[in-house]
Amino acid sequence: MKNFILATLLVLLGTQLLLADQSDDKKTYSEQNWGIGAVYRSGSIPYVTEDSVVSSLVPMLYFENDYIFLHGLESGLKLYESDGWRFSAITRMHFVDMPEQYQNILQADTNDVGFQLQYKLKDNQWVDLEAMNDLHGRLFSNLRYSASFESGSLEYKPYAQLQWNTSKYNSYYYGLNQANVASGIDTVIGVDVKYHVWSNLYLLAKAQGRLLGKDAQKSPYIEDDIEGELYLGFGFFNEKNKPKKEALDISPYLRIAHGWATPSNIGDIITGNTEQDPYNNQLTSLFYGYPLTDEIFGFPLDFYLTPGFVFHHSSDVQDVTQEYVLAIKAYYTISLPWEVRFGLAEGISYINEVTYIEQTEMDEKGYRSSQLLNYLDFSLDLHLGDIFGEKLDEVWLGYSIHHRSAIFESSSRFGRIKGGSNYNSVYVQWHY
Repeated sequence: MKNFILATLLVLLGTQLLLADQSDDKKTYSEQNWGIGAVYRSGSIPYVTEDSVVSSLVPMLYFENDYIFLHGLESGLKLYESDGWRFSAITRMHFVDMPEQYQNILQADTNDVGFQLQYKLKDNQWVDLEAMNDLHGRLFSNLRYSASFESGSLEYKPYAQLQWNTSKYNSYYYGLNQANVASGIDTVIGVDVKYHVWSNLYLLAKAQGRLLGKDAQKSPYIEDDIEGELYLGFGFFNEKNKPKKEALDISPYLRIAHGWATPSNIGDIITGNTEQDPYNNQLTSLFYGYPLTDEIFGFPLDFYLTPGFVFHHSSDVQDVTQEYVLAIKAYYTISLPWEVRFGLAEGISYINEVTYIEQTEMDEKGYRSSQLLNYLDFSLDLHLGDIFGEKLDEVWLGYSIHHRSAIFESSSRFGRIKGGSNYNSVYVQWHY
C-alpha cells in the first residue's frame, strides 16, 4: 500500500511537471473522473465460531486518468494500454472475516498485490487474468468475466470469477496455519450496483458469494462452505448526464507544512484547549494537489486528489519514520477583505513505524496499534496575494490539523481502534 501511494505521488507530480504548459499562459485542467464515498460492509464468518456475521465501515476513493486508477476496493498503475488490452500493477483490499473481538488483536485484513491483464471483449464486457499474492507472498490467481449495464439511473456490473489458491494460501486463510490445506479453486459470483439519486449523489451496493474449494471446505476450522459479502453506502461522483467541464477555475498545488504533535483530540483542538506534547515530536510534510472539479451540487467547492509524503522527525522517544497519505480534499473560499479558505480532506495513511504520540494513546486504551489508518486534514488558509500583491498571487498561508484515526472502532480495515494522533501544523501552499 505505501509503495502504491508513493508511486501515485510520483506519477501525478512528475507527469504534470513534465507536461505543464511552458508558455506564459497558465495551463488549464479539465474535470476528472473521480468520486468519494463510504460503504457499510457485512461479511459472513466461515470459521467455527458462535458469531456468523461481522460488519465494518469502509471509506472509498475513486479516480482514473491515463496512468492510475482508484476504484474503491481496488487501485492500480496502468503499465500498458491499447484499444483492447490493459496491463496493470494492482492492489486490492482483502477482508478476513472473523468475530469482532479478535480483529484488533489479529489485524488480518490486508492488501493483495500483483498484476492484471485485462481484455475488452465488447464495449461492456471484459476478461481479467490476475497473478496475485498477499503481503506475505501467499500466491493465488484469478480468471474473471465481468460486464456493465445501464438502465436509467441504475448501473450494475455482474461478474463471475475462478480463484486458484496455492496450498500456502489455503493453509493460512482456511487452515489458520494449523492445518495443511491443499491448493484449490474458489468460485465467486457477484454484482456491483450504483444508483444515481440526484446531482452528484449516488447510492452504492455490492453483493458477492464465494464457494470455497473442496479441500478448503474440509478444513477443521471451516464451518460454512460459502462466504457472503454485502456492501451498502453512498458516494459523490461526477454528475450523471452532465458533460465534464473542459476548463476548471483551479490549478495544481504544492503544499509544504511543519507540525507539532499534541495529545489533545480534535474537539479540544478546535475549541482552543490544546495540550502540548512534552517531547515536542514534530513532522514535515509535502503534498501535491491534482484538480478534480470546482463544483458539486452546483455549489463552488474545489476538489483535489492529494497524495503526500510525511517525514516524522526523531526525538527523545522515537526514531525517524515516514508516512504516506492518499486523500481527496475539498476547499471552500470566502471572499472577505482577504480571501479565506476552509479545507477538509479524507483518505488513508500508512506509516512505517507508529509514532510515540499515537502508540501512547493505543497503550493507554489497550489497543494493538495499526500502521494503516484513516486520514483527515482540517485546514484554514489565507490568500497572500490579497495582502502582498501580484507576486504572491498564487500563494496561501495556512493552519491545518494532521489527523490519523480508525473511525471509532467501526473499521476492521484499520484495526478496530478508537483514537489516533493529531498534529497542529502551519503550511505554505503554492498553486501553479
